[in-house]
Amino acid sequence: MKKIQMVDLVSQLEPIKNEILSSFEQILEEASFINGPQVRKFQADLEAYMGVKHVIPCANGTDALQIAMMGLGLQPGDEVITADFTFAATVEVIALLGLTPVLVDVDPRTFVIDVEAVEKAITPKTKAIVPVHLFGQSAPMDEINALAKKHNLYVIEDNAQGIGTHYIDANHKKHKAGTIGDVSATSFFPSKNLGAYGDGGALMTNNDELAHTLRGIVNHGMYERYHHDVVGVNSRLDSLQAAVLAAKLPHLDGYNAKRRQAAIQYNRYFQNNPYLITPLTVSGCEGICEQCACHVFHQYTLRVKDGKRDGLAEHLKAMQIPFGIYYPIPLHRQKAYVDARYKEEDFSVTNQLVEEVISLPMHSELEDDQIEFIAKTVLDYINQT
Repeated sequence: MKKIQMVDLVSQLEPIKNEILSSFEQILEEASFINGPQVRKFQADLEAYMGVKHVIPCANGTDALQIAMMGLGLQPGDEVITADFTFAATVEVIALLGLTPVLVDVDPRTFVIDVEAVEKAITPKTKAIVPVHLFGQSAPMDEINALAKKHNLYVIEDNAQGIGTHYIDANHKKHKAGTIGDVSATSFFPSKNLGAYGDGGALMTNNDELAHTLRGIVNHGMYERYHHDVVGVNSRLDSLQAAVLAAKLPHLDGYNAKRRQAAIQYNRYFQNNPYLITPLTVSGCEGICEQCACHVFHQYTLRVKDGKRDGLAEHLKAMQIPFGIYYPIPLHRQKAYVDARYKEEDFSVTNQLVEEVISLPMHSELEDDQIEFIAKTVLDYINQT
């Protein structure tokens, strides 16, 4: 059995290595390191894949979120609602811009933002909602968009973990996550389902005017050299990273299918165990199947009941099986984001999840014997303690 990795980027590279090296050689010969042909190619390819009018590449996913908020013209003091159970980047950019973050609880089944909690949090100062497509599953976008329309709010999708996943709306129409709100932000951090070999990110929108604004912001506010029409930042995807992403993009659906197959195998081992709650997909299909693209399993995250999570983590460590605990401390308890407005009873789900969740190795190169070893190691501990 191969050594088990949380993410196996070395094995993923092999089938596309020659293509990437050839692109690198061309970039080096042309010295087209910033906004070169590879960036333009990847942008066009991603627009076609996502079915979205505009992709604006940038330096990383955190920048993408910040630039989206800048492009929408959000002003200091405006309130932005997002989920308490997510990575800090989502709330970080809100605070950086002088906006007011408003954290709300999540759904215990899917870990994505709780729509009822969002509605309760809306005030006259609310200007935007940031649903996070967490662990590879879309947030409930029909309900979120309905709330946004009712209260005249922007919807900024945080799609850093969900590229390639689908959302099936109330009319049974299929949408790619990241194409449903006013604008979305995604990350190409190496461990993502579509990952570069360094940092990278992108914004996506179907709004022509907003896209124009965003293109200026990512490049120091310039549309013409040395003419700064808007306040901008320096956030561009370099050509080497674009070459990697262009080589990987045609394989993304295949990568995601392999992740779903690995999730199916994990679920078969863990189903009906009273101490384990397996991931649930709810956007148009119950459970997990090979044909369903409603979850792309950026993470395969179990809930471990009866206080067994930390002991399981130690057991996995002893067995040299990598794992992740995403996330061990909720955002409302983080020193940087503590706010007297928050009440612990408003975060009952998140507070429980941070004590129970554990993510097992998940990537497109997992092999059957690895999955079996991981699953049996989990069960050995769970059933014997």
